[in-house]
Amino acid sequence: MSAPKILIQIVLTGAQIFGKALFEAGKQAVKNAKHSPEAMGSDVAGVRHANTGSLTDKLTREHRMTMDEAHLILNVKRGEALEGVLKNYEHLFKVNSPRPAPDPPATGARAGRQPPPPIHPHYLQSKVVRARERIEAEMRIAQEDSTVEAAKPGAGTESSGPGPSPGSS
Repeated sequence: MSAPKILIQIVLTGAQIFGKALFEAGKQAVKNAKHSPEAMGSDVAGVRHANTGSLTDKLTREHRMTMDEAHLILNVKRGEALEGVLKNYEHLFKVNSPRPAPDPPATGARAGRQPPPPIHPHYLQSKVVRARERIEAEMRIAQEDSTVEAAKPGAGTESSGPGPSPGSS
């Protein structure tokens, strides 16, 4: 046998082996997807595990983001004031906003061609917005809880002076 013929047989045999392996891997992937379809989708920061009835889990499912992920995205610490969160949000939103399209040249080689549309990271900008919304929702819930605690009956509403009681005459 000549060298080119042997080389071609080696390439063809390798391609057949690779094709069979690829086909088998595809079949196995289909089996795995049928067995557990949720494994094929992405679990956004543990949202799938937020299945209790707690208020925090409800917020996690609504916003599709945990508090830890929201804090990481906005680069703030837990318990930071809303002003710091909004400052980081505004900076990140502005950095990831679309840039204005450049003015087309009036003359020259590129005068007739349209410039490509401006590219901006819409995905990153939406993550920044959702992170702010998630933190604000958690702060709102915490604030409502504190106002409910303060408004409970018997918390400082009793009079402490001598005098007739409302039922006596």
